[in-house]
This record gives sequence, C-alpha cells and structure tokens, in this order.
Amino acid sequence: MTVLPPNRPSSGALYLGIDTGGTYTDAVLWSEEAGIVAKAKSLTTRHDLAEGISGAADAVLAESGIEHGAIKLVSMSTTLATNALVEGQGGRVALVMIGFGAEDLARNGLSGALGTDPVIFCPGGHDVHGNAAELSLEALEATLPELERSVTGVAVAAYFAVRNPEHEIAARDLIRARTRLPVTCSHELTSKLGGPRRALTTLLNARLISMIDRLIAATEGFLARREIQAPLMVVRGDGALITADFARTRPIETILSGPAASLVGARHLTGLDDAVVSDIGGTTTDVAVLDQGRLRLDPEGATVGGMRTMVEAVAMRTFGLGGDSEVTLRDHALATRIELGPRRLVPLSLAAVRHGEVVDKALSRQLLQPAASRLDGRFAMRTGVPESAASGLSNTETRLYAQIANVPAALDRLLVSTSQVATLNRLVARGLVHIVGFTPSDAAHVLGRQANWNAAAARLGAELMARRRNGMGQPAADTAEGLSELVLAAVTRRSAEMMFETVFAADGLEEEAPVTHALVQRALDGNRGMARLSIALDRPVIGLGASAHLHYAGLPSLVGSACEIAPDADVANALGAVVGQVRMSAEARISQPEPGVYRVNAGELLEDFETEEEAMAAAERAARAMALELAGRAGTDHARIEVSRDIRDAVIEGERSLVEAFIVATAAGRPRVAS
Repeated sequence: MTVLPPNRPSSGALYLGIDTGGTYTDAVLWSEEAGIVAKAKSLTTRHDLAEGISGAADAVLAESGIEHGAIKLVSMSTTLATNALVEGQGGRVALVMIGFGAEDLARNGLSGALGTDPVIFCPGGHDVHGNAAELSLEALEATLPELERSVTGVAVAAYFAVRNPEHEIAARDLIRARTRLPVTCSHELTSKLGGPRRALTTLLNARLISMIDRLIAATEGFLARREIQAPLMVVRGDGALITADFARTRPIETILSGPAASLVGARHLTGLDDAVVSDIGGTTTDVAVLDQGRLRLDPEGATVGGMRTMVEAVAMRTFGLGGDSEVTLRDHALATRIELGPRRLVPLSLAAVRHGEVVDKALSRQLLQPAASRLDGRFAMRTGVPESAASGLSNTETRLYAQIANVPAALDRLLVSTSQVATLNRLVARGLVHIVGFTPSDAAHVLGRQANWNAAAARLGAELMARRRNGMGQPAADTAEGLSELVLAAVTRRSAEMMFETVFAADGLEEEAPVTHALVQRALDGNRGMARLSIALDRPVIGLGASAHLHYAGLPSLVGSACEIAPDADVANALGAVVGQVRMSAEARISQPEPGVYRVNAGELLEDFETEEEAMAAAERAARAMALELAGRAGTDHARIEVSRDIRDAVIEGERSLVEAFIVATAAGRPRVAS
C-alpha cells in the first residue's frame, strides 16, 4: 500500500531501505537530494518472508518509476530477532559448556533460556591469563550423531575463552567436521568476561541463525529476481550497518536492529535532539531516550525478553506490547481489568481475511453456547516454517502438531484436555504454531479506527470476550464497543507506564521508584486527594509506528508532554536503515601473569613481551588490524580508525605496576555502494 506520490530526484544514487517487522514489512526509496522518494507497506508473511518483502519493495519501485539499476545500496532492519526473544521462540540448539559445571546454568538466566534444549559439559577451559586446563571432547563427540538429527545449531562457550579461545576453536572444528550444523563460539561475539552471560548470548545467537538466514535469503532472492545488483546491508543493534553475510553468522547482533534504525529515523524526521522515542509495532514497543542528538548505548549489553545479553546495542527498553498483543482479562478481578501481551497473536480480523468462512463460523457457534469459555475466540494454525524446524518434538507435541493445519482450528474443538494447553504453548514457543485471537488491532476495527482487515470477525471476537464474567459476576463489558474502548485505553496507559519506566532507569531511579509504585500509579490516574500528585516527562515524545496516531492520541495528558508523530513515522525504521554507517570495534588486553611478562590477548592472538611499551605497541597494532578487518567484512572500504586506551595500574611502595590495559580500536565508514 503506497502512501507517497513519487518525488523523483533529478540525479544521484538511490537507496532502498526495508524493515521486516512482526506484522508489516516496510520499504522506502531515499536519496540524499530528495529525501524519501516513495514508501510502502506489506504484511509480513512469516511462512514465506519473500512475499512481504516483494510486496513492499515492488510497490515503492512501481510508485517511483525508477530503473532498478539506479539503486546503489539496499539496507534492511528487522524486529524478527527481537520478537523471537521476547516471545521465547527460535530453533532448538545444543549448548556445549567447556570447563563449566551444572551449577553455572543457574546464573544469569541461562537455565531458563536453555529450557529443554540439550547441554553437553566437557572438561577444559583456561584461567584468567589464558593458561589451559586439560581438554576432553569425548562427551561432545559421542553425542554429535544425535545432535545432527535433533537440533538446528550449536553454541560453544569455554571458561575464559576471551583470554584464550583455543578450546572453543577445537570444539567448533570437531562439530563442523562431523556435522553440517552451524556453530557459534562465544569469543566471536564478545570480549567481555562473565562466562554464563557469554554462554547465554552464544545460545541465543545459535537459536536465531536459521531465522535470520531465512530473512536474508528471502531478500537476496527478491533482489536477484529484480536484477538489483547492489550490496545488501543489515542494521545492527547499535544502529551501525553490517553486510548480510556478516549478519548471517552473528544474528544476535541484530536484536534491537529495528529499534536502533527507528531512532536514527526519528531524529532524521523530526530534527529533535532531546526526546523520548516510542516505537509501537505489531508485537513490541521499543522505548529509548535521545540525548543531545546521540543514541545512548547500553554499556551492560542489550536486555530483551528479560534476558541480559553481551550485545552492545542502543540503550532501549523492549516491551511485549503492540497492535497484535494478546488481550486477556485478569482472573477474579472485581472490576474488568485488561491485560496485554507479551505474546503476539494473529488478530481475528487478519486471520479472517484469508479464512473468513472458517473463523466466522466458529465464532458464531461459540456465541450460541450458553456459557463463555476461556478458549472462545481462539484458534491455532501452522506458521508455515519448513518441516525441519519441527525436529526434536516429544510424542505428545508431535501428535498435536499433526492435528494443526494451515487453516485456523478453533481451540475448543482442537484441545480435549487442559494438559494440551501447555503442549500447544510449547509449539508456539518453537515458532511452529500461531495462536489466533482478539488483539488491540481487532478493537480498533470494532471502533472503526482501523479498516484494513475483517471488521466483522473482530466484532464477533469482542462480543465473545465482553460476555466473560469478572469477580462480581458481571459481564466484562456491555457491548463490543465498550470492551474495545477498554482495550485501547489499556494500550495507551501501558505505553505511558513504559515511557516512565524507561526514564526512571535512565535517571537511576528504577529500584527506588518503580512505575508500579502506588504514588506513581496515583499520579498517572490523576486521582485527587489531600496530597496532589502529578508526573511529567521533561522532553517531548516522538511516536513511531503505523498505529502511533491511534494509541498515542491520549498520551499527552498522561505524560505531561507533547507527542510528535512525524508524517513518515510509519516507516522510520526503513528510513533509518539507509542513513547509517558501518562501525566495528576490536579490543586488545594487556596483563601481567608474572613480573616482567606482559601478555597481549587480542582475538586469537596470545603473545608475551618483555616491556610494557612493546606490549602496548603490539596491542594497538593488533586492535587496529582486527578493527580494519572487521570493518571490511562488515561492508566498508574507507574506514577511519580511532583508538582509545584504558590503563589500570597500581603504585606499591613507590613503584608503579601495570594491572591491566585495554586498547580499543573503532573503524567507521560509509558502506560500499554499487558502481
């Protein structure tokens, strides 16, 4: 659906930006001379991502009327990795822990992230100076035949691998020699200490590889069919660009890709240097703060879905709230209380676009039942991923999965016992099955504020939910419209809470004054009392996303600040994808394992020197070389390099002694374009 008339530049290169979100795929054509030339949206088709990409990109190409050869660069951002982590989805992977014990799984949320995926413990690892313990990979070797049949990838994390990666490399080489599974090693992703969190980051990376590979392959296929011979870039979580091939091996770096691109796009669209940026999509809302025109990076690593990773990314909070969020009623509440997300559902109105007769018939049947059921208005359907993604299912999961097809099946007929609800949820978590149900997008259709899907199905879903009883035994709402108003008001209210939660964290107040605190809630409610309470942001809000105008209309009264929604706010992510640059960093560390020995550790390099000066020079050379090599792989030929030093020393009895030093080289430049 193209919404801009052509604005053809008279000359100069054109850049195609694509953003693949959970619900929509956006595309823009942009030039430095004319700005946005054309923009378009198409539904993201998870079973075949090429459909959504083709729909949006073909629309902007047709609208602009340009020759395909005029496109010199294609860049894409995506929320697919972020959404997958928020929803607990991804491929089944094996985690190889070298030098760790079972007790380490309890740290940093690693056990929860691992779930039922297999873990293999092997003796080995290194100490803080890179000295090796004895390595044995017998346990890994014995299980490789089974792993090749049951997982989609392998994550390898070794004790102090950032000081010496040789044991991770040995395990990686063994897995590649005996299987065709993709392997991720922790030292390839981060140079930071903290083994369990490093293992968590590696596990998540391995889990996302197949998903990002499908996205990139779909985009490359589209470009090849349209004979667009331009480099393909992907936005990283810190707003920088990397080549598609680089992103394939390190997909974890694309978490917060879409949000980072939206921040770049927001500043470009509004010119505001100080703002709270809130981007509401179909699955998630991403909130961040612009300070003096700069993106703030999270020094501790990106947190997504409650998991703290070691991925350097924009300091942003990602919440499971969007137009397609699951709507539920709080059990036993005296008054009707709406709960939203974090899980994404396929809206009833959207499912009915393709399966109208099936959806309408089931909803109408349920309305005729004498009593309301929790399963009313819910359906299950396959996502359409390849059959290989269903590897490793249990017998009960396999049986239920076999009963689910590409056509929505009503849950009150599909599920015959309450235990099957948990089984279904596991299939959803694996990304194999979609749940169809009532969402804020359906509420907007009921109220006539959105009209692109099937409003009749949305109304039937609202009527089913409205007749559910609260703790007082009363219907949740008198009418479908009343229920829908409650849902949309809940989205706006929760959006305001998320913005305050984000700025509280930025101000260092999160623990002392959580947004759930009674005083904060009372201030948001505007309840009058002897103590008058109010709360406000110190800067405007930039609202992004196709539904921002709908959900943020009532925001100013809640946050005490203006809300600016730019004319092209619906494609800010796709715009941000084409205005960034490549930026890669590399770190070298110098330590003293014993007096008179200065050890340089940089990537796979481990070398000793007799003097600090020699070690410093070698460390800087290594860091520069690694940064330049990474920047070349990431997609730029003209990188500028900056070097910073963090030297930590101590004075003992008047004598200075080096404790450790970190040399960081950062290479940055614009991406390659087609000649």
